Amino acid sequence: MKVANQGSPSFEGALDGSELSIGVVQARFNDAITSAMASACLAELAHLGIEADAIQHITVPGALEIPLALQAMADSDAFDALIAIGCVIRGETYHFELVANESGAGVTRVSLDHGLPIANAILTVEDEAQAWARAEPKGRDAARVAVEMANLLEDIE
Repeated sequence: MKVANQGSPSFEGALDGSELSIGVVQARFNDAITSAMASACLAELAHLGIEADAIQHITVPGALEIPLALQAMADSDAFDALIAIGCVIRGETYHFELVANESGAGVTRVSLDHGLPIANAILTVEDEAQAWARAEPKGRDAARVAVEMANLLEDIE
């Protein structure tokens, strides 16, 4: 935790995951991309000190199924933070907007309903090239966000 010296205290969560338990939900739709994201995420979680047995990684069919799996994990009270990994690529129909909007809203709802940090790494991109350009960086970033937010909420409490 960092505390500013001027004015009111300012908190920033630490990137030490050694005491944390993390759940990861990965959509299998666009599997090559989401698998690359998950690999980068899991490697970063290990780099941040999280033991393999403190990570539960599950897969679901697609982005719309992610919130329900997150909710089940949140209901278990076994995790300090969760991570949502998916990839929605724009097509020719309205389906892209539906999946992007509803999966994002579902992730946010679970997080707020449970007071549990969820790093939303559901990519919403125009084409496959954009997805590949973002896959590994977004996976690593999701791991850092989950750890930082879990620690921040612990510090606030």
